[in-house]
Amino acid sequence: MATLTIDLPDRLVEEAKDAGLLAPGAIEALLRESLRRSAVDGLFEAADRLAKSEFPTMTMTEIQEEVDAVRSKRRQRAAGA
Repeated sequence: MATLTIDLPDRLVEEAKDAGLLAPGAIEALLRESLRRSAVDGLFEAADRLAKSEFPTMTMTEIQEEVDAVRSKRRQRAAGA
């Protein structure tokens, strides 16, 4: 467990204290939620970039061929080839 020291405006500290937000559990929850939100935002940004890209559409047969190729390489590596 780590200790964190931060400088905040006095008024913000009082408001946060009154709202119960300075308790370790509350701060942990706020940080976890912020990290989760950032991860979700990153996924949506990646999805937007992917949607804007101009990749050629693949058929199900082409997709299956790619999957089979990856699986084959993994089997070869697992066998020590």
